Amino acid sequence: MSWDRSSMPEQTDSTVVVTGANSGLGYEATEAFAGHGADVVMACRSLDRAEAAAEEIRATLADGPAWASAPDTGSLTVVELDLADLDSIARFAEQFAERFDELHVLCNNAGVMAVPRGETADGFERQFGINHLGHFALTGYLLDHLRDTAGETRVVTQSSGVHEQGEIEFDDLQRGQSYDKWDAYAQSKLANLLFAYELDRRFEAAGENVTSVGCHPGYADTNLQFRGPEEEGSTLRLLAMKGANAVLGQSAAKGALPMLFAATEEGISGGEYVGPGGLLNMRGAPEKQESSAASYDEETAARLWDVSEELSGVEYDLPDA
Repeated sequence: MSWDRSSMPEQTDSTVVVTGANSGLGYEATEAFAGHGADVVMACRSLDRAEAAAEEIRATLADGPAWASAPDTGSLTVVELDLADLDSIARFAEQFAERFDELHVLCNNAGVMAVPRGETADGFERQFGINHLGHFALTGYLLDHLRDTAGETRVVTQSSGVHEQGEIEFDDLQRGQSYDKWDAYAQSKLANLLFAYELDRRFEAAGENVTSVGCHPGYADTNLQFRGPEEEGSTLRLLAMKGANAVLGQSAAKGALPMLFAATEEGISGGEYVGPGGLLNMRGAPEKQESSAASYDEETAARLWDVSEELSGVEYDLPDA
């Protein structure tokens, strides 16, 4: 199957939230949604970078790219969101409620990868805190908007193929006893899928017309790979990452396709997983795939859910799966 952004159905009158919308996959997804008529809320930590990205997207869409399907370009609204700060997440939800009545798609996209150990404003290990707990809290705060919006709405959570090496260390979730940057990243990406699937099971149990889907971008050439080496001050590793991106990575625009497919394709059902279908699932057109056996472990998912509610202080008004 060949599927690209020109394959997206029109999104006019849809409201979409994209976290990390100012760069990489989030930027490309934002441009695609707006080019198909959606009103996109760019949820970003840096307002300056987000506003600059919004201007770039508006300039691109003003030229009328061939892939854009809507008669009118959608709007772009920048709202501050720091996923490493639970207070910032709560403020974002308040501002969203003041400006918007509906939410058709929530793209839990932002994240960090293989960074030195650090803590969020609330004392969580950064990769677990930003990649999983921040999005868990955000989705909980936006829950009523999703289920009160007419028609089907979706939550799309970005994971990674690295989730296959992940293990949820309940005895040391914050990796304070022993920290390996890649193990911590793999744990956070497995947590993303456990959350995505458990959320869909709970939506189904509640009879809600909301679906939750997981996805991964394959190997995409973005700045995500550079943050770890930059924070470590490792010029050698930074050069190695740039070389790997150039040789192995597909473009950020193509890396965003699984998220766009998961968010808009009519044939998607809740609890599914979407990724590139080409070489080693690292590149190519998006398709439905299977994630690791661990990601479908309902007992682990339920336990992680309870722990996430306790840590984030955000409780979902949804029944157990």
